[in-house]
Amino acid sequence: MSGDETIVKFGNVSFEWGTNKPILNEASFSVRRGSKITLMGQNGAGKSTIFQLITGESKPEAGAININNDLTIATAKQVIPRDDLELSVKEFFEKCFSEKTYDIDKKIDDVLKIVNLVVPHDRAVKNLSGGQQARILLASALIQDPDLLLLDEPTNNLDKAGIAHLTKFIIEYPKTCIVISHDSDFLNAFTQGVLYLDIFSKKVEQYVGDYFSVVEEIKSRLERERMKNIRLEKDISHRKEQANFFAQKGGHLRDVSAKMKKKIEELESEVVDVRREDKTIKNFDIPSQKDIGGVILQLDSVAVSVNHKFVNKKVNITLNKHERLLLVGPNGIGKTTLLEKLAAGHAKGEHIKAGVKIGYYRQDFSTLDFNATVYQTLAKAMGPDGTEQGLRAHAAGFLLDAEILKAKIGSLSEGQKGLVAFATISLEKPGLLILDEPTNHINFRHIPVIAKAINEFDGAMILVSHVQDFVDKIKVDFTLDLGSL
Repeated sequence: MSGDETIVKFGNVSFEWGTNKPILNEASFSVRRGSKITLMGQNGAGKSTIFQLITGESKPEAGAININNDLTIATAKQVIPRDDLELSVKEFFEKCFSEKTYDIDKKIDDVLKIVNLVVPHDRAVKNLSGGQQARILLASALIQDPDLLLLDEPTNNLDKAGIAHLTKFIIEYPKTCIVISHDSDFLNAFTQGVLYLDIFSKKVEQYVGDYFSVVEEIKSRLERERMKNIRLEKDISHRKEQANFFAQKGGHLRDVSAKMKKKIEELESEVVDVRREDKTIKNFDIPSQKDIGGVILQLDSVAVSVNHKFVNKKVNITLNKHERLLLVGPNGIGKTTLLEKLAAGHAKGEHIKAGVKIGYYRQDFSTLDFNATVYQTLAKAMGPDGTEQGLRAHAAGFLLDAEILKAKIGSLSEGQKGLVAFATISLEKPGLLILDEPTNHINFRHIPVIAKAINEFDGAMILVSHVQDFVDKIKVDFTLDLGSL
């Protein structure tokens, strides 16, 4: 159970990125020792920034952040920093410690057991699959055995067994844990309280209870605020009519009118700023390439990872227009590698019809140019026939406003990058859609909209996803299990 000792306290903390991007405005909250907390908020609200403020990577502009003396903190980030991809697994873990650790190999073996992963210590990080990278990110935080564990989207790329393993670990972890995730069932399994970062007020609201009950509490609070506003607005409107009527009559009625206007001002100050609660992206479609038919993709063999070496296995898969292939198998078997090779046209044993355009959603968003702005990215996908008005309307449907359009892709949150990737693919009119974990980093409110768009796509499609609820929403014609070949 959580103790009474407060180990992290934010007092009226304000923070902004650059001059125009406020994240926190006089936000206050506290975290008690031993508690398991969910950090909630819309994509781009600044949840990862709160982690950076806790670790000291970022400093507040105003207010105070008090962290217990000697508190050890470790963060499992969403993605491995690009500079670390060249390191070996052992070097990656050595970087977690400020001093040389002599029993590092044993520590690595022990922590890899916790995250259910077996990889050689000399393997380069860049050669690990997305799922394996997710596990060593997690392990890099756990190996430090911190007093405060910060987990940023830890279930991304994890298969069902990996998520079950992680859930058990968090429940049994005797210290403090704050988690950012869009996986509501995972969060509900351990959450004792929620910090809710409101993207509009820039404040943090603190709630006690499990995840589902807090979500309901937030919904009913919004409804109460909305109803209160309706009553106030009716009252204000009625009083304004009366005040105007009296003001026109002159004499002492003008004084009555002035008093009424003062009362109206008081009532107007009571109107609650109704939070534009997490918006959902608009319904969209992914038009397919015109004038293509027949066999889009022929797959005769695939490379599967066996004991960390790739072995070719024979298969017989033909995808026509309208047909979908679901690729399954445990983390590290070679799903992402196969998709990368298909997208680049370098896979052995495959033939993609000449002239077929490929729309490719990558886990790490490396199909996007991180130095380009969102506007430039969408303009390129739209082509010369696009209009300024059309681009902005398209972007707005994906919650990409004028401010985000000016931003470079590299500066966006992972969730916003995901929305840019979908906005781009829907402009590209692909004949073959390759989707590698398309729900990673995406706010759960958007997922039904995305599933609908994918399901209505009428080109050929290959899908990898560990999120069963998402897969269930999409008609699948063939399933290829790389683990059973």
